[in-house]
Amino acid sequence: MNVKIIIKNIWLLLSSIRLIPHICFINKEVVKLDLERWSSILLDKKPDTACNIIYSFIKLMTYYPEYRSVFYYRLKTIGKILSPLCPAMPTLYLYTRDVAPGLFIEHGLSTIVAANKIGTNCWINQQVTIGYSNDTDCPTIGDNVIISAGAKVLGNITIGDNVRIGANAVVIKDVPENCTVVGIPAYIVRRNGVKTKEIL
Repeated sequence: MNVKIIIKNIWLLLSSIRLIPHICFINKEVVKLDLERWSSILLDKKPDTACNIIYSFIKLMTYYPEYRSVFYYRLKTIGKILSPLCPAMPTLYLYTRDVAPGLFIEHGLSTIVAANKIGTNCWINQQVTIGYSNDTDCPTIGDNVIISAGAKVLGNITIGDNVRIGANAVVIKDVPENCTVVGIPAYIVRRNGVKTKEIL
């Protein structure tokens, strides 16, 4: 057996000890749905048995601090208590009250998520800012939205379902569903799969 694989398995075994208290919470429905999504993206499989679920959870918690951040966010106060055992990503900030299942964050470096609501199966990349334009106005994000690296989504706006926001785009107006937007300020380059160029 490869030495790297042996070391990796030993590290997973040791890590599983610190994660024993965490495992008690993987049957929570939203945690289970997050785990399925993260596993299918990062581990190329959907856990289908109790053993696979626990193994996938230990692997994600051990190697992906972004996953830890989402997991602790789901557990609220209990998450804060458990987080010293396996720290979350320090530069990923989740300030959204209502986050539907399946939130995936790829590289949580310098990422701030302060939305009114985030829909199901959203994907957020690094250095994204989703936030306020004043004391009260923040975005509402629909289902299956992808927000690429460096994008800014600001103010009391609605991002429709199945929207893709390009890297470094600045979005300060509503985006209709099934669109791709890019640029500063953002404009539509694809609507319902058809190329276009439309101002928001």
